[in-house]
Amino acid sequence: MYQYQVSFKEAIQRAFNNYCNFSGRASRSEYWWFQLFTTLVSWVLSIIGVIIFGTESATANLFTYIWGLAIFLPQLGLLFRRLHDTGRSGWNWCWSFLPIIGWIILLVYLCQDSQMQDNQYGPVPNLRY
Repeated sequence: MYQYQVSFKEAIQRAFNNYCNFSGRASRSEYWWFQLFTTLVSWVLSIIGVIIFGTESATANLFTYIWGLAIFLPQLGLLFRRLHDTGRSGWNWCWSFLPIIGWIILLVYLCQDSQMQDNQYGPVPNLRY
């Protein structure tokens, strides 16, 4: 028995298919592939904004701000599901409000392995026999 790691494309599809889903579990690969995708899109949109509006313009990051609003709920839902996968409440995301130490704690939680048994949040995601 092992946990299948989702592909880049599959992680993006799952994140958007579960747009406002705060229950269940998400594997580590599902979470980090989606974070990579959102970061890359943000960089591309920032570059496009600078090309169109110039670096001195206040609207240079307009596309990035719109993108951030569009993915806020999918990212938050995925964060909750990832924390559930490690056996923690989704409300552990509140650690992010503590400067430095809170972000470190949250990062450690997000990098941990999945619990390889069913927990109170659901069955193990991507389980293969």
